[in-house]
Amino acid sequence: MNYTLHQLQIFLKISQLKSITKASEELHLTQPAVSIQLKNFQDQFPISLTEVVGRQLYVTDFGKEIAIAAEKILDEVHAINYKTLAFQGELSGRLKISVVSTGKYVMPYFLSDFIKQHQGVELNIDVTNKLKVIKSLELNEVDFALVSVLPENLKVNNVVLMENRLFFVASTMLKFSKVPSKKRLFEELPLIYREEGSATKNAMETFISNNQFSEHKKIELTSNEAVKQAVISGLGCSIMPLIGIKNELKNKELQIIPVKGLPINTTWNIIWLKSKKLSPAALAYLDFLSSEKDRIIKEKFDWFIDY
Repeated sequence: MNYTLHQLQIFLKISQLKSITKASEELHLTQPAVSIQLKNFQDQFPISLTEVVGRQLYVTDFGKEIAIAAEKILDEVHAINYKTLAFQGELSGRLKISVVSTGKYVMPYFLSDFIKQHQGVELNIDVTNKLKVIKSLELNEVDFALVSVLPENLKVNNVVLMENRLFFVASTMLKFSKVPSKKRLFEELPLIYREEGSATKNAMETFISNNQFSEHKKIELTSNEAVKQAVISGLGCSIMPLIGIKNELKNKELQIIPVKGLPINTTWNIIWLKSKKLSPAALAYLDFLSSEKDRIIKEKFDWFIDY
């Protein structure tokens, strides 16, 4: 067999995403290039690795076994690269971080300088909802997680990054002759929620429940960006983290409506399992946060004080 590391990488990504299109996007390759490499890889096996039913691609049981082997091979290749860099005196390793979806507006700023300083460190970030973030941490699939609410059932260490504030947000197309009452906002206007498992949704539901409001109409969307675009369009209102709407406020596409009891204040935390043995790269990152966190907040998030 003459399969290449490149083919292993492509097949592993296809098996993870169950899509040639998504794999090509994530690998920054054209779809035809990925399809050709998959065919060339498949030609080296007498048993099918994938099958297409309707328009959906499925990985066969044999394909799943090959994907597991491919991941082990690629991990060993990474280990060789890291050891080479280590012998050259450079910090190396792989840093895996799971981030709640709104955290994508925060986490890159606390990583950029670290990665620039340590070219041998490979970064892997998974952006998803809180339930999946905590699950990946619990299964020891990641080094760190970024959350705004600490998990209750896991023993974790944490570093507080910065404040997280959630406001009641509406489109600037929505005009009020005077500041609207809470009752009107929450019982007369459609409300847009995040999906189950989202910390933002939990915070919004808790606030509404504590105030004993009866929602007029409830819309649920699966990402912060989707909620934001729906609010901008005038589809409804929502309680949203300030961190994700900076440009929309600046461009006057969104407005913050003053509501008693808001904003909801939480904090962004980097967390990791107390039982985890951190790699040199992970320990170096904690040292970086300790020395650089305040500078990053001052340089990148000073606009927070305006709200």
